[in-house]
Amino acid sequence: MNEPLFIYSENLLDYKFHDSHPFNQLRVKLTYDLLKASGHLSDTSVVKPRKASDEEIMLIHDKGYIEAVKKAGEGSLSSDIAGNYGLGTEDTPSFKGMHDAGAWIVGATLTAADLVMEGKTKHALSLSGGLHHGFRGKASGFCIYNDSSIVIEYIRRKYGVRVLYVDSDAHHGDGVQWAFYDDSDVCTLSIHETGRYLFPGTGNVHEKGQGSGYGFSFNVPVDAFTEDESWLHCYETSLLEVADYFKPDVIVTQNGADAHCYDPLTHLSVTMKTYEAMPRLAKKIADRYCGGRWIATGGGGYDIWRVVPRAWANIWLAMNGIQESGNLPAEWLAKWSRESPVELPRTWSDSPDIYTPIPRKPEITAKNEDTLAKTLYSIRSLKKKNG
Repeated sequence: MNEPLFIYSENLLDYKFHDSHPFNQLRVKLTYDLLKASGHLSDTSVVKPRKASDEEIMLIHDKGYIEAVKKAGEGSLSSDIAGNYGLGTEDTPSFKGMHDAGAWIVGATLTAADLVMEGKTKHALSLSGGLHHGFRGKASGFCIYNDSSIVIEYIRRKYGVRVLYVDSDAHHGDGVQWAFYDDSDVCTLSIHETGRYLFPGTGNVHEKGQGSGYGFSFNVPVDAFTEDESWLHCYETSLLEVADYFKPDVIVTQNGADAHCYDPLTHLSVTMKTYEAMPRLAKKIADRYCGGRWIATGGGGYDIWRVVPRAWANIWLAMNGIQESGNLPAEWLAKWSRESPVELPRTWSDSPDIYTPIPRKPEITAKNEDTLAKTLYSIRSLKKKNG
């Protein structure tokens, strides 16, 4: 079996709304450069993506919506019509060539999927993807095309497999959940900050699926200011129990890095400790149930300098069984310190005093434990019933 593969090309950086927009794909290049400078990413491990076809995008999105995206990218879509498609908004403004930019990202995640499903590698990483908020006929939350949903539908149709989708973005993976809400061959697990305070406001424990998909949607909405210990407990416990219940053929993970305490758009308090641990747990599940088959994407993450490169690099390190500690490469620090508006971290891990301790920690931990129990109640009840 070949080594893990990293999907990358400069085309993936063209997904850019405007200079002051919080979604900035420079973070993909920063991660790529960090792995290169650290000696952990060889040229033989890098695969250039293909661009997705309209037909592939239509596995999830309506043809009319795709045509609207094309027109918006050409500047020929009126603002009234654009608004009906979620385009030209503050969150998802239109930009030149937006269809092509989105199609490259979808193609990158599809490339990762084919490499894994055809046995050319066990693990593949598509960091430009993870755009989990896009809907069938509408853009949402910085996401034009939902590559996560498209890749799940693609591998279900092409390879006939059961897919476990695990989303650890601080924002609920709503677009993916609703796309497969009535599908028993796709199980979605999302751990995120509660929607009481954060977009998109969904992802409650009672969202369990419908029809044949009932019982295959799981949400763990944690409280604001949740710290590493509680987040990781919820993540590990839910992942282990859901995977054992569903027994997937392949795992697809969305690895948003916006639960970090530095992230400007969320209200959580996790550190790099969480981002070191989560991909290793995902790999454990892939090895146990899926013969190692693991397709990983990026996702949210809006402190692109101090957080995302280290968090996403840890996915690749986990895939390769590498443990990093100590200082970041001097070469990388020297190159990017000149451009960063904030002081870059010097080490792979965070300082223990990176944030002020949360006085409500016991209360938050107890609330999260109660939420977790509600999320997993159906599985635990079934297991108890069956002895």
